[in-house]
Amino acid sequence: MRLKLFSLLNLPLLAVLLTALHAPPARADIWAYIDGQGVTHFSSLQLDERYELFSRGGESFTTGKTAGNPAQGAQGVAATPPRLRAYFELSPGYKAVRHLLREASDKHGIDYELLQALIATESGFNAQAVSPKGAVGLMQLIPPTAARYGVKSDKTAQAEQKLTDPRTNIRAGSSYLSDLMKLFPGEIELAIAAYNAGEGAVQRAGNRIPNYPETKNYVKTVMQLYNQLKPASTGRSTSVSSGRVRMEMMGGASGRANMPAALAASPSLVLPEVAARLD
Repeated sequence: MRLKLFSLLNLPLLAVLLTALHAPPARADIWAYIDGQGVTHFSSLQLDERYELFSRGGESFTTGKTAGNPAQGAQGVAATPPRLRAYFELSPGYKAVRHLLREASDKHGIDYELLQALIATESGFNAQAVSPKGAVGLMQLIPPTAARYGVKSDKTAQAEQKLTDPRTNIRAGSSYLSDLMKLFPGEIELAIAAYNAGEGAVQRAGNRIPNYPETKNYVKTVMQLYNQLKPASTGRSTSVSSGRVRMEMMGGASGRANMPAALAASPSLVLPEVAARLD
């Protein structure tokens, strides 16, 4: 299925995507499509016929503490793939908030590129994105999670409206991710899995990525974008210090901006605790 042209504003991004359509398959590939609103959706898999090959990685995805270690888990990545680099250079949504990513990165000690990869996966840098399950904004936060970081409805605005503000959303979302990285020290993939499905699901899976198709693809997509954005030659600097973190949230949100309809419509693929909390 060919990508459609929705507006002149999308021409540069579409041009970047279209150049990748006939590239041969490879390991750690990134697939993408542009929806009717001009928002790019990324995936580590070709989830349906809308997705076309966007960029190729030079490594296989690995889990565990070696991920992010240039000596063990990110060998063979020499530079950001040109198409991926061009996408961010041309994306107005990304360019409008990159200074906020830098602030969040500096505040929490989280790699800039990890935040970049997570937001690209969550919302395609669409600050107005709202998922079928009510996750809002750039980092796709559900109101109960955002409330724990001070984003609550009041006389001025509803929480959902506040979460469409990039600064508010990134502040809350990066704080949440920081807490998850403290809860799972040295395990970036587990923190990312918890961001998607909730830390309780990760813990009940024995501190492993839950056997849940959406979450597994989500973690793989974020990590592959991260590995391509931050080549091994530069090393990894994400090192949020461990500490005792009490997490009493119902974090994570299945059915975010990039969840394919096939998964959203299949109750058997949804963890019971996630489905119950998000119904």
